[in-house]
Amino acid sequence: MQRGLENRKLRRIVLAAGAVALALGGLAGPAYAERDPAYDAARASGQVGEKMDGYLGIVTGETPELRRLISDINIKRRAVYAQKAQAASATIEEYALTAGCLAIARTQPGEKYQAPDGGWRTRTTAPPVRDARCP
Repeated sequence: MQRGLENRKLRRIVLAAGAVALALGGLAGPAYAERDPAYDAARASGQVGEKMDGYLGIVTGETPELRRLISDINIKRRAVYAQKAQAASATIEEYALTAGCLAIARTQPGEKYQAPDGGWRTRTTAPPVRDARCP
């Protein structure tokens, strides 16, 4: 019985996170309609990548401007996660992990993502290495 409840909860989180991913352009970009060209450049150059926890991380070349940009995007993501987690009867952490799994799955070859061991990897044409907790 408990396992069935957990599975239903996970399905709700995945469906809600998937809807958010579509609304945010695959979660690859900031949570607003226009993507910042500085973000696009940082992503393309491998300075930033998707983390398993659903947020962006700085991989290399940290600057105050890049830190502010990524922090702004992550604050917006957290606000969306909080709203959607409540609607899915999940914690923000559960929702963010699921969103992170989906964002990593949607990375394109050449983009950076965080592997389960915490290290940064560059996406190839093969599927990314994802956390065992990913749906």
